[in-house]
Amino acid sequence: MTTILTDRRRPQKVAPGEQRRPPLPPTARRNWLGGLAGWLWLVVVAVPLYWTLITSLKAQSQYYASNPLVPSADPTLDNYRLVVESDFLRYFVNSVVVTAGAVVPAVAISFMAAYAIVRGWRMRTLRAMNGLFLMGLAIPLQATVIPVYLIIIRLQLYDSLLALILPSIAFAIPLSVLVLTNFIRDVPKELFDSMRVDGATEWTTLWRLAAPLTRPAILTVTIFNALTIWNGFLLPLVLTQSPDQRTLPLALWTFQGQYGVNVPAVLAAVVLTTLPVLVLYAFGRRQLLSGLTAGFGR
Repeated sequence: MTTILTDRRRPQKVAPGEQRRPPLPPTARRNWLGGLAGWLWLVVVAVPLYWTLITSLKAQSQYYASNPLVPSADPTLDNYRLVVESDFLRYFVNSVVVTAGAVVPAVAISFMAAYAIVRGWRMRTLRAMNGLFLMGLAIPLQATVIPVYLIIIRLQLYDSLLALILPSIAFAIPLSVLVLTNFIRDVPKELFDSMRVDGATEWTTLWRLAAPLTRPAILTVTIFNALTIWNGFLLPLVLTQSPDQRTLPLALWTFQGQYGVNVPAVLAAVVLTTLPVLVLYAFGRRQLLSGLTAGFGR
């Protein structure tokens, strides 16, 4: 006669504030190589930022006489004062005007175009317009500088802020339409049908239904286009000439030529120029990344 013995282990008691972690699978291993590469990339990114900040607080005489990576024992704000006194505020206002004047119309036009494409997909004209917008993504800005320059000359808009706003709107629309179209397409069709049954017009449906539901996408394209236009250098270089119409990226180039070897003053201008971008990215980073990922992944 055979007796089968079973080993019944009692469950171990877990302390009151302690949670038992599930065992790791045998194939799971820590990616030491990936972690090391991440830390190296962090150093590569952080060291130039650190050097730019501490150098902007040094006097010009201390820049060549001290270690570049050691902060100054006597930091000074004279470089920032010098930059502000060199018409920096005017360049800042020009950048704000160009960015706001291009982003607001571009996002509004892109949103209405995306809504029309989604709601009227059966119309051949709207499908052709969607293909036209997608073709705009394949044309880089550098390839259209000469035609844009000739058009601005014919319109007699050369050396004005409007000459920077109009091309910026045109180049911001294709990507904005692509992202907004993917978001509006995921809105349930039943919601549009219920709005139509209630007697709402397409314009009411656009702003009362589609706009609130696609607010993350609208914020995403707004932040992305604002960062792109704010950092634009090629259009201001080609389409403006007088110092009164310069934007901040172009003003940095003139600062470098004006101050010559005054590296701390140039880096102070860099810090002041990138500060609004960092603030905008800090507030909209999560919204920007989640919106772009969701927009392209759908």
